[in-house]
Amino acid sequence: MKKNYALVKEIALTAIELVIRNCPLVLDEPDNLVARETIGLATDLGGYAIMVGGTNGAHLTSYSLVDICSHGRACAIMNPYYTVFFAPVIEEKLRLIGEIYQKTGFININLDKLIGRDLGIAIAEGMVAFNFNKSIGCPTTLAELPGFTEKHIDRALSAAKDPQLDMKLKNMPVPLNSSLVDEYMKPILEAAKTGDFSLIRNMN
Repeated sequence: MKKNYALVKEIALTAIELVIRNCPLVLDEPDNLVARETIGLATDLGGYAIMVGGTNGAHLTSYSLVDICSHGRACAIMNPYYTVFFAPVIEEKLRLIGEIYQKTGFININLDKLIGRDLGIAIAEGMVAFNFNKSIGCPTTLAELPGFTEKHIDRALSAAKDPQLDMKLKNMPVPLNSSLVDEYMKPILEAAKTGDFSLIRNMN
């Protein structure tokens, strides 16, 4: 993705800001056609970003949750937890995303003094704990999903070990393989179940 980074950055940041600014508006004003069209555009940009740059863990995990929630909702729940896992190697990207959350009022702390995992947790908290997901009524943990059981975690781990999905694991900012799934992906899922970021292990 490095050769397409500039393009992916432009697509992704535009899509993220459109969603953050317009999702609450659509929920408050369902007949607001401009806001609805803007969300549609953000959706298209999301698909474009996947075509240009690929996907990662939250997208992969979402398919194991299709019986209890939509694909989009699953990604919204999982993204903050994978953000903490990826944080040490995506600081530049996190700062760009953090700027969006700050200027839209969803992060109110100085991110300049934070690095690595601490920066990731701050961005994740902006997504989950006190702002964005809750502002649109989205569950922030797996345990909040009606019908969620430990079987969903087992299913997600089994799916991640499927040899046919090996390239999805390797395409992540922190590449994994099937032998590392239980050690690193399972704690991410356990964190997503409870909302406890401290459960997530970062690779050295």
